[in-house]
Amino acid sequence: MTLPFADTNFAEATWILVVKSIVIFAVIFAIVPVLTVVERKVLGRFQARYGPNRVGPYGLMQPLADAVKLVTKEHYRPRNAIPILWPIAPALVVFTGVATLAILPFGDVKDGVGFYGIDVPIGILYFFAFGSIAFYGLLLGGWASGSKYSFLGAMRAAAQLISYEISMGLALLGAIMMAGSLSLVSIVEAQHQVWYILPQFVGFLIFMVAGFAETNRAPFDLPEADAELVAGYGTEYGGMRYGSYAMAEYIEMFVISGVAVTFFLGGWHGPGPGWLDPIWVIVKIFAFLFLFMWIRATLPRVRYDQLMSLGWKVLLPLATLNVLVTAVLVTVT
Repeated sequence: MTLPFADTNFAEATWILVVKSIVIFAVIFAIVPVLTVVERKVLGRFQARYGPNRVGPYGLMQPLADAVKLVTKEHYRPRNAIPILWPIAPALVVFTGVATLAILPFGDVKDGVGFYGIDVPIGILYFFAFGSIAFYGLLLGGWASGSKYSFLGAMRAAAQLISYEISMGLALLGAIMMAGSLSLVSIVEAQHQVWYILPQFVGFLIFMVAGFAETNRAPFDLPEADAELVAGYGTEYGGMRYGSYAMAEYIEMFVISGVAVTFFLGGWHGPGPGWLDPIWVIVKIFAFLFLFMWIRATLPRVRYDQLMSLGWKVLLPLATLNVLVTAVLVTVT
């Protein structure tokens, strides 16, 4: 008897799952400092300046200096903040981001070990479920700070994430229908002949625009909006609690890039032998990360009414039309 909601054809030993969890935590916490210095260097080149160049050779030790500064700063809590909820919010955002990394496939099964954290049949629903929890981390941080600027930033984040999550889900639905599975591993395997960026180019563009909004990156960084709201939901945070929100942003960038690679760029598929599979995934992910940095250096922040109009009046109708056309083509062919 087979279960309709679980795949029991492949199972790994418990110790392998434990090792995978440790590796995921270690890798992501090593990559985030690298991304910070790379982004500052890239932005410096785009803006005709050097970027970090004082701490260590070529400024490469700047992330370590920033981490020491954040960890050693004195903890401060506003008088009006809610004592228990206030420190939980940034930790919640980081936890959800790291948990989402578990479903990103970096390769197929080799020698009885899958090159991914877990392969669940409802993989993309897992992604959206944890993304929704991250939304509560932003909302909770702004509300529990007891500051009007933080609260306004949290409400902006709530409206923005809800608006663009709908378009993001519909953008991925076309690829899901073509692959006939919700599992990210199965979706990558279905792209062995053609990557879905070709038949689903409209869905790809919608997903990327929604991804910029979901990660609160420029030009959609309205929840922070330092020129209007000081720093939005993170106004009252300092030290490593502020650093946790910054870390979560880079983790979300990595996750969105990984999902884009999985759904539209063939995942681990690429020329060469099978041992290159994880390298192809990492190269594709870093190409998307560079795109995030490029857009930040290029486009100015939009107005809030423009942000909401784009989400509801442009992306949502386009995503719905893309799903309808894909459904017709999949049914006919």
